[in-house]
Amino acid sequence: MMDTPRRPAAVEVLGLARLAHGGRWRVEAMRSYSRPVLLWFTRGSGRITMNGSTRGYGAHNALFLPPGTMHGFDMLGQVLGFAVFLPQDPSLDWPEEPLHIRCREGRMQAELTGLIEQLERASKTDDGETSAELYHLSGLVSVWLKRRANEVALETGRRERSADRLAAAYTALVERDFRMQKGVADYAADLGVTPTHLSRACRATCGRSALALLIDRRLYEARRLLRDTEQPVQTIAKATGFGSPAYFSRAFRSEIGSSPTEFRNARIGRIL
Repeated sequence: MMDTPRRPAAVEVLGLARLAHGGRWRVEAMRSYSRPVLLWFTRGSGRITMNGSTRGYGAHNALFLPPGTMHGFDMLGQVLGFAVFLPQDPSLDWPEEPLHIRCREGRMQAELTGLIEQLERASKTDDGETSAELYHLSGLVSVWLKRRANEVALETGRRERSADRLAAAYTALVERDFRMQKGVADYAADLGVTPTHLSRACRATCGRSALALLIDRRLYEARRLLRDTEQPVQTIAKATGFGSPAYFSRAFRSEIGSSPTEFRNARIGRIL
């Protein structure tokens, strides 16, 4: 039996529209979270890139992202669902790998929807029992995910291409080091492959080059800092691995269509 944690079990449940507040780049650009996150799509479809591999998702698809998983997803038309930010607590035994679960059975859909609704309700309650309730509900989510992970493994037979493994290793390094002034050649050397081979693998798994993934990750962080902080542009350029404010401004305008200062001045709101 799991012991109730001494510190509060922090859980946050956000609608996908709220997650994308301030610009679709907040969900489309490559990024990661420091906590486990469960995405539950209840309506619509799109594509998601996780660990360098792109796949389609639809209604009643659940995606689990361990902490530090580089990802981004687009939403084709109206997409509804939730992002559940779960406690970073080792006793809850979250899956170590990303999961994509297609919930075809009504029973599975009802189970997960019910757990998320209970988490959302408990997260908005302020009393002495809330922490314990959130912790144990999170434990039930962990058990649900573990069961689904076993089912997914049986269905797929753990088929994985060498390109998938290389892309996953690359995106893990990018997530760790994107703030450093490292180029694709440096990452390729770390992985023991040529830059050409690395980019070929990334194109095979997600349709994008290794450089495009690296720039996208850096630009997400740059946009987040421009919108949500008052840090000077030159500080942000250095903090996101661009090396110089001039290079940062050129790359930003090329990809985003405006200068960093123009983007900051056009901010709609902030996500804390």
